[in-house]
Amino acid sequence: MRVTDFYELQLIILAIVCCIGLLVDRQLSRASKAKETADDRLENGRQGSATAAAALSRKYLLVYAIVMGADWLQGPYVYSLYREQYGFPERMVAVFFVTGFLSAGLAAPLVGVWADQHGRRRLCLAFCITYIAACACIAIPYTPILLLGRLMGGVSTSILFSAFESWLISASTSSGVASSDLSTIMGRATLLNGLVATGAGVVSNQLVGVTSSFVSPFIASAALLILAWVVIRGTWTENYGSGGGQADSDLFQVKRLGQAWSIVKRDPLLLVLGLTQTCFEGSMYLFVFLWVPALQEHTMLATLPLGYIFSSFMISMMLGSLCYTGVTSIAARNASRGGDSSLTVHAKLSSIVCAVSAMSLAASVAFRDERKRFFAFCLFEACVGVYYPVQGMLRGTLISNEHRATLSALFRIPLNVFVVVSLMTGVSSARYAVLTASSLVLSFSAIMTGLVIVQRSEEVAQTQNGSSAH
Repeated sequence: MRVTDFYELQLIILAIVCCIGLLVDRQLSRASKAKETADDRLENGRQGSATAAAALSRKYLLVYAIVMGADWLQGPYVYSLYREQYGFPERMVAVFFVTGFLSAGLAAPLVGVWADQHGRRRLCLAFCITYIAACACIAIPYTPILLLGRLMGGVSTSILFSAFESWLISASTSSGVASSDLSTIMGRATLLNGLVATGAGVVSNQLVGVTSSFVSPFIASAALLILAWVVIRGTWTENYGSGGGQADSDLFQVKRLGQAWSIVKRDPLLLVLGLTQTCFEGSMYLFVFLWVPALQEHTMLATLPLGYIFSSFMISMMLGSLCYTGVTSIAARNASRGGDSSLTVHAKLSSIVCAVSAMSLAASVAFRDERKRFFAFCLFEACVGVYYPVQGMLRGTLISNEHRATLSALFRIPLNVFVVVSLMTGVSSARYAVLTASSLVLSFSAIMTGLVIVQRSEEVAQTQNGSSAH
């Protein structure tokens, strides 16, 4: 079998497995709803919650699909655009990536504070504008302009992974959406993310094939971002953190950042939550830089079908998301019969995901065969599909609303430092060292999550239930 045929076959197989998984998930969901009578729903006070959850789900997932589609369109060809079309050496490509991560790291705490203070919806609108500008800059092969584009791309990334989630959690709280319904929305968001990313990989592959230019996916991305701006402006309402909507002369929010850091220092649960975010997302961002050269190293093809490989990764992420929804659905039924609380289940999942991710990256280092390395990377992407809804629910449960975006963004500072230091080691010559280090820190994160968050999760859940009862 030719190598190209191998990747096409794996994409088809993964797509079939994912479709089967979607059908099974749909049937299980229908069966679960059938068991819950209207009287039960009214008795538990969830009729209004379900209606609000459905409305919020439609409103959020539409925007989420558009902005993630815009982001994923760029995914397969960022490295290739710099390295192959523009002809920059790999060291300079690393500098471009480092610029983006430094920008994201410096902007992260300010973005979180501004989202809480001035409005999450407003920051999401700003994201569309800054990311459109980043797409425009990357189309100009002039180093200062490309660096400017990476700066704006870093700021945009900080907004994307803090303000949007904070808006959702705050909107669910104000709408009276139940925790189980919020968990479902987050699971669907990750599933939708994988679906959109899979389509984006195929579309980007076709765009490059038609135009013979790696720039074309970025132009399409900018068009989607314009659409996202229109939809957010027309359908979302504003929400804030503590003191939001009020005038504030402290532009850089030093006092508020200090308060947020004090909260984290006093709570070991939040420290470990931040550690997990740093280790997992740091490894994920390094993976974005490393997967192309890692597969190219042992391939017999002149050019890998990057769009198809990327789509395979995204379907793997969808399969991970389906595993998450299945596990949490079973856990929710067991909880009513005295099983683990939702917080405990998510804490255990977080520890397991970090452990499996560590093993997959370690396997990619051990394997020198292109195909085995591809399967190890697919396993890692499946873990990504579980990680995002798990981490989102943990943040939603453990972080109070008034500082949610601030703390979520604050956690991104060590994350970006970790990525920058790794990239500056000289990724080409130290590729295996970076993957090995990522595997080790993920193992450490898995152990710490098990020792701290899992051990104390039941205690925290009982305290929160007691507070809500009063």
